[in-house]
Amino acid sequence: MRRFFAVASAATALALALTACGSTESGTATSSATPAAEEVLKVGATPVPHAAILKFVKDNLAAKQGLNLEIVEFTDYVQPNVQLDDGQLGANFFQHRPYLDDFNASKGTKLTYVKDVHLEPLGLYSKKIKAVAELADGATVAVPNDATNLGRALKLLADNGVVTLKEGVGTAATERDVTANPKNLTFQPLEAAQLPRSLEDVDAAVINGNYAIEGGLKPAADALVLEKAEGNPYANGLVVAAGKEQDPRVVKLAALLSGPEVKQFIEQTYSGSVIPASGK
Repeated sequence: MRRFFAVASAATALALALTACGSTESGTATSSATPAAEEVLKVGATPVPHAAILKFVKDNLAAKQGLNLEIVEFTDYVQPNVQLDDGQLGANFFQHRPYLDDFNASKGTKLTYVKDVHLEPLGLYSKKIKAVAELADGATVAVPNDATNLGRALKLLADNGVVTLKEGVGTAATERDVTANPKNLTFQPLEAAQLPRSLEDVDAAVINGNYAIEGGLKPAADALVLEKAEGNPYANGLVVAAGKEQDPRVVKLAALLSGPEVKQFIEQTYSGSVIPASGK
């Protein structure tokens, strides 16, 4: 009888131990601890240059660090944040801090910027003129329709003498902040991804660097005017849900994206059209 009670007590203790570890019905223990570095990190990115940079990391650097990446490509600036917020992604890589701040404020999301990786200078492009001074009176200029990149586009035009903005407004500018428009330009706000295609229909367009490259343009050579890198707050970087900054997979990816190998890849691949954050 004593032996029976001893065995029963041991079985009870084992059952309690398994319960405390959070065993599932299939017998696999679960834990609320930070995910292991070997687990897949699903990262959302726009194709160029973000997904291309991630693919370079995946193919050449990740395995040595025990990092398993899955790259999910998007062609817009909304879904990568939506899916990161609802847990479908572990990180994303496509945006700059001002865009993220505006998205969090307007959508109520809690996403956190982790690390600058590169700058894609915004540029003014045209298939109809060869210099910004050739913009005709009444010309139509397409611009990004999201708040942060619209302000950025107007500042680019102001910095190059095309328009004048209300003093101090900077990159928060809207069309209402244009105080002088000597050439009576008409601004046509479009979704950023549509801007390269708009070049057939407008006189000029201010295009984000990634979409310019995807559209076959070479910003360093083709832009009529291009943003300066010095002091530019629009570096693109790695973003995660708040509280996930110290996930070991994220820490490893952030270190690789800001490392010398990625810097060299960006410089050799994009020839000044994309600028490593460490080199701007």
